[in-house]
Amino acid sequence: MNKIIMSVLLLVLTLGMAQSLQAQPVRMGYLQNDLHHLPLWVAQDKGLFAANGVEVEIAGVFRAGPEIMTAMAAGSLDMAYVGEAPATIAFARGGTARVVAQANTEGSALMVSSKSTAVTVADLKGKTIAVPGNGAVQDFLIRRALKQAGVSAADTHIITLAPPEMDKALAAGQIDAFIAWQPYPARAMATGTAKVLASSAQLWKGHPCCALVATEAVSTSREAAKVVQAHVQAIEYIRTHPEEAVAVAVQRTGMEEAVVRAALADVRYTAQPDVHGEEEYVRFLNEFGYIHTEAAADFTNKFIKADLLPATNRDGVQ
Repeated sequence: MNKIIMSVLLLVLTLGMAQSLQAQPVRMGYLQNDLHHLPLWVAQDKGLFAANGVEVEIAGVFRAGPEIMTAMAAGSLDMAYVGEAPATIAFARGGTARVVAQANTEGSALMVSSKSTAVTVADLKGKTIAVPGNGAVQDFLIRRALKQAGVSAADTHIITLAPPEMDKALAAGQIDAFIAWQPYPARAMATGTAKVLASSAQLWKGHPCCALVATEAVSTSREAAKVVQAHVQAIEYIRTHPEEAVAVAVQRTGMEEAVVRAALADVRYTAQPDVHGEEEYVRFLNEFGYIHTEAAADFTNKFIKADLLPATNRDGVQ
């Protein structure tokens, strides 16, 4: 009888611990004022996380993607909306965070002063260009664009600068150009500080930009699957309720509606991972010396974990 009682007590204790663990919120991070993670805000504001039975706690708002990956490596975050390039670099350097869904494609722009005479990327030779961070998607895009224009990155001065400071630095003549995610380019245009030299769609049409990533441990959990489901639903909501999505973006960023609308025109939301785009990231990041890793296809196969997505979103072809 005592054995039976002990077994029952052990079972109750085990179930209680399991329920306690399941009740822990998913700790989420994202980039400040980045419209690429609009699905996160929509999922929060429209109750999609709650509807899927998961609690999401915002555990950090960051200035650039590499900072997010550092926080994930330190165990401060479970999931995050982050640029795919810094996530790739972190994974190649031993990190465990993997892409569980795409967030968006495109959505950045290369900006120059409204008084600049530059008309092509080649005109940036010898110029100072600001990027959000070394290894950020935008860093990748400008280096890729310079190469295609026949300009060595060594013949420019690429510096890192927080996106909120870029238009001020451009206006002050401290930099000649910057590349950033939306809505910072749209905001710089609205103030008359800058003009678009090239959108990221022109630099690389359909390129993967931000992704939803999860640590290895969390990526196999029921909570992660619920977050991904809410993410997919949020993207569908953005597509079917564009005006309400704009309202969410305005409320969350505090920016003027005209700026938000101009910014969103450059962003393409999708949950479907872009396998071919990721492979190109791997090849170029190897070439730039940011990573030293195996064949791009093999790496990508390990890095992208699409099994949490609905079957229609798993093929990874944009």
